[in-house]
Amino acid sequence: MSTVSEQENASVSVVSGEPALEIAGLQAWYGESHILHGVDLTVSRGEVVTLLGRNGAGRTTTLRAIMGLTGRRTGSIRVGGRETISMPTHRIAHCGVGYCPEERGIFSSLSCEENLLLPPPVGDKSLMMSIDEIYQMFPNLQERRMSQGTRLSGGEQQMLAVARILRTGANLLLLDEISEGLAPVIVQALARMIVTLKARGYTIVMVEQNFRFAAPLADRFYVMEHGRIVEHFGAKELESKMPVLHDLLGV
Repeated sequence: MSTVSEQENASVSVVSGEPALEIAGLQAWYGESHILHGVDLTVSRGEVVTLLGRNGAGRTTTLRAIMGLTGRRTGSIRVGGRETISMPTHRIAHCGVGYCPEERGIFSSLSCEENLLLPPPVGDKSLMMSIDEIYQMFPNLQERRMSQGTRLSGGEQQMLAVARILRTGANLLLLDEISEGLAPVIVQALARMIVTLKARGYTIVMVEQNFRFAAPLADRFYVMEHGRIVEHFGAKELESKMPVLHDLLGV
């Protein structure tokens, strides 16, 4: 199917009010290791949803499965109403999905600006942020635009990794531990970025170990344990769920 057809289908999905992401009965494996055991979750358009859980609970594997980066996977993953469980990764990306992995994947031999100019459009071209818009959102990157990737701080690399996705036109963002190991001032900048993106209508699914970072930003939370969803609640229920979260996560 051509990119044009995919974009036309995306427009139909928006009009029909389909969720941005709908997962049902998702099972996933790495080789012989069975990691996900029937994950079910739904993310509406414009929502920020956070996946909580201890290390090894299956949160990162869920994001990777959405992108088709695990081994075998079964069940259903619908992006904007389109079934993607059998699609290769590049076609999933063309459905408007952007993935920022924990390892960031910055091209160290390229400058900051060259990294930003590299990604091809994969989503709605009208959603592609210009270089100027990126620099307005991330002033640090403008200051370091000619610096090689190896010379950027960890926080600047994280900003660049997220900014690169925004250059593609993706409107469903999968963010894996973007606050991990960063200075508080950088974490605050990333929080402001998420608030701005939500206001612009982006849909965001975050995996976060930093509960204090994630809690004020998310509309809803899913808690994972042993490859399954074990709790699901909205932001208004967060206070009443704290005892449960303490037991499950130690927060």
